[in-house]
Amino acid sequence: MTLVDYMVKLKVIGETKREKFKRIATSRTLRILNDIRLLGNCSNVGAYTYSDEDVTKILSTIEKELKRIRIQFDKPKRDFSL
Repeated sequence: MTLVDYMVKLKVIGETKREKFKRIATSRTLRILNDIRLLGNCSNVGAYTYSDEDVTKILSTIEKELKRIRIQFDKPKRDFSL
């Protein structure tokens, strides 16, 4: 293990759940946004041929997944007590 690997591991080990969420969610969100921008490049009719049905399938699939994720985040947190 290199010194850099060790330092990164220490940082990750000592981080709070909130810090971990922010780190991971930020990285994943930025990656998704970049991929959406790249998908938008497929709208170039000079390079691609597609139908309205193709576009509808793509966008409805993305919207369905966003709705599913929203439900996951809106789900009530389970607290247990006797």
